[in-house]
Amino acid sequence: MGAELLSATTNNNSNGNKEAPLVLGMQASALVDHVARVDCSLLDQIPGERGGSIPVAVEELGHILSEVKNHILQSPDESSPVKTLAGGSVANTIRGLSAGFGISCGIIGACGDDDQGQLFMSNMSSNFVNLSRMRMKKGSTAQCVCLVDDLGNRTMRPCLSNAVKLQADDLNREDFKGCKWLLLRYGIINLEVIQKAIQIAKEEGLSVSLDLASFEMIRNFKGPLLKLLESGNIDLCFANEDEATELLRSCRDEENVEPEVAVEFLGKHCKWAVVTLSCNGSIAKHGKEIVRVPAIRVANATDATGAGDLFASGFLYGLVKGLSLEECCKVGSCSGGSVVHALGGEVTPENWHWMYKQMQVKGLAVPDIGM
Repeated sequence: MGAELLSATTNNNSNGNKEAPLVLGMQASALVDHVARVDCSLLDQIPGERGGSIPVAVEELGHILSEVKNHILQSPDESSPVKTLAGGSVANTIRGLSAGFGISCGIIGACGDDDQGQLFMSNMSSNFVNLSRMRMKKGSTAQCVCLVDDLGNRTMRPCLSNAVKLQADDLNREDFKGCKWLLLRYGIINLEVIQKAIQIAKEEGLSVSLDLASFEMIRNFKGPLLKLLESGNIDLCFANEDEATELLRSCRDEENVEPEVAVEFLGKHCKWAVVTLSCNGSIAKHGKEIVRVPAIRVANATDATGAGDLFASGFLYGLVKGLSLEECCKVGSCSGGSVVHALGGEVTPENWHWMYKQMQVKGLAVPDIGM
């Protein structure tokens, strides 16, 4: 397939190639995020609704990036007006699990043989993520511009045009052998590789987690998503309030959807169902148990990018450690709150320590990772 396997990096809690990572994230295309705080007039100029994520062409990405400098909201806490780092929902979650919780993690996908691809690999490696399952291919690495408004809400415009990506034929059983969890994000352009990954994961005894991606993705491609959920192969499903509302609106023609209704619907198809509710916390279901946990109050939130992804990091950490459903949500609340203090979906060392203090306040055991 013209792909080259990259050499492994070693997690501080794993043995590189000798020991499979406990959690494996699949992100078909490595992605580099360009995150900036901008005024609302720029959001009015770009295609699509505010707050969502819709793909744009290379030319549109270039245009948005060129306009960013004219709409920057200056912040004394940021050394650079635009932050560039490895991105993508799965990458954010995996990086958080590895760096903040010390869980052995790996990522499978493809990156281009360009500077953006090198940046992605370097960023993930520095956070102890095992890269031995990544494929390097000739071509451009995918990019995404993340525009953050003055309230901390983000609008994302990924550019996947001509970007290299993992194909279903690239996957083999060795990629999954010995792992316990597979993390996925729904996306119609990656449907074939998602289906193949789920098939192999189930044959190898892995549990599967699925993030619902965005309300636009659900609105436009509801059918394939429902088939995935109804297959019974999705063990854990994460959705934010907008995504859950869009899913039920499409299925039941309901305009106003209560979170309890949404989590009940997802819980019919998955062992664990989680709906995050932004400042109102989260609601989760496992079997007959339903819990609702408030959000942590965060002063001076800068950027909501990655909050849901990092919530997933904390929740998955709880599952791996055998915590109760309520405790899983509490850890998720702490980790989700840790990332909103700065731009981008990566938590700084200072904000990891903030999270550990929040966990202690809530009576949760802090990860022992030597920090």
